[in-house]
Amino acid sequence: MRYYGLKNDFDANKRKVVAKQLIDLKKDLSSKVPEKQTNGNLLIATWNIRDFNSNKYGHGYRLQESFYYIAEIISSFDLVAVQEVNKDMSGLSKLMYILGQDWDYICTDVTEGHGGNMERMAFIYDVRRVTFKKVAGEIVLPQNNSILKGTQFARTPFMVSFQSGWSKFSLCTAHIFFGSNSGQALNRRIDEINSLSAFLRKRADNDLENVILLGDFNIINKEHETMEVLLKNGFTIPKTIYEMAKGTNMFRDKFYDQIAVYSKLSQFFKLVESEKSAGCYDYFKQVFRNDDFDFFKPSLIRTLERREMDAELDLKNEELKTEKNFDLIKKLKNTILSIQNKLKNDQTLNDYYNCEWKTFQMSDHLPLWAELVTDHSESYLLRIMETQNFEI
Repeated sequence: MRYYGLKNDFDANKRKVVAKQLIDLKKDLSSKVPEKQTNGNLLIATWNIRDFNSNKYGHGYRLQESFYYIAEIISSFDLVAVQEVNKDMSGLSKLMYILGQDWDYICTDVTEGHGGNMERMAFIYDVRRVTFKKVAGEIVLPQNNSILKGTQFARTPFMVSFQSGWSKFSLCTAHIFFGSNSGQALNRRIDEINSLSAFLRKRADNDLENVILLGDFNIINKEHETMEVLLKNGFTIPKTIYEMAKGTNMFRDKFYDQIAVYSKLSQFFKLVESEKSAGCYDYFKQVFRNDDFDFFKPSLIRTLERREMDAELDLKNEELKTEKNFDLIKKLKNTILSIQNKLKNDQTLNDYYNCEWKTFQMSDHLPLWAELVTDHSESYLLRIMETQNFEI
């Protein structure tokens, strides 16, 4: 990582604070995430980085220090699938600069339309640890697909081929339709998970391909149909992830994010099975903690006051029109009232800090990881010894 950027990005006092936070973050990550082993393992992760980085919800752009914390977390892994990358890629470019020259990325075009939310999917990877195999594409279902009945995904899944050591595999990242937890919207969510996992299973069977499906599936819980359709199509969840008592969101009560594997070549494609080999990292215990409210209070106030001024200006302009949009006027008045309530006192401001603002600095999702074995030399040699007609 380009830590020397701290010299130019912060004044002397702030620089010391950020440096201390990064040291604490590094120590905590090293205690929870497996150590990288040369030619031995690969750490694969998925992270929905909330609205990265558009400010379309009006909570303010990310502070410069947030990019350093996000980069520190990503650098603990080798290959990270990122959801909610915005159309404007300046935030991603800033992140890649901090990560340094050993890191690269590949990403999609934006998915347009209401469901697509103008989002991109991206893979960020350490070029020293994993190789992009020059194959990448978005998943488009055949017209005769019987699950989604001719429609496509709200946000197009992205599939890329990589290799690390002996292991060749394709990663498919998805951000499944959310909607609501009932009715037609929930059925759409279930259908997308079912369609994608069935399509990838069939492809993997035909091509003898190792597939890792990961991302934000908006899975309600482990017993829900949103999980059942993924498992019934033959995908397996790393045991440590499947048995996690807490979820992958900030409040640890939702199991939206998942990593699932499908392979018929298990002899040469294996996940590590140990206590630290898979898990979910809660960075809010190290950065943007509850106790940091006073430190960030001035930033919160500036953000809310700016939002209030913008909403008041929009309201004034709308009320001056001959043909008024009364629904918009009502919405703007409610927005102004909501902002004023947040600014009412330290308690309401603290609630805003903990429940909303800091999720737009980091995310409302936590990164999820799994460890892949990349050295299968012993299995290969044993197979030569035990098989008469083994093709080397």
